[in-house]
Amino acid sequence: MANHQMKDWEIIADNLSKAGWSWGCVSALDSDGRTIWIADAHRDDGKRFIVRAEEKLTAFVELESAICARGGFCVDKLAKFLSALCVDRDPESDKGDNFATIEKIPSVRD
Repeated sequence: MANHQMKDWEIIADNLSKAGWSWGCVSALDSDGRTIWIADAHRDDGKRFIVRAEEKLTAFVELESAICARGGFCVDKLAKFLSALCVDRDPESDKGDNFATIEKIPSVRD
């Protein structure tokens, strides 16, 4: 029987699932031919987050951090640490060095 050691992004994805989030991830090429990773998480209560990053792990770390920082369920100690780093961050000051973009998609209710 093969012993599969989970990758870091798989651990985060598993924690998101355990916390009630549905998630997905896809890679794409941007207009300059660079690979970007897009990760998405949403719940039945209408909360949804989409993150773009240059690396798959970065996308999942940022996704977990965004959920925690914006009042979602913090799924582990790493998320709490990362949310503390970004709570006071001014999005306008990150424009030049931003390696990931976090978006909260407003919910649409009937």
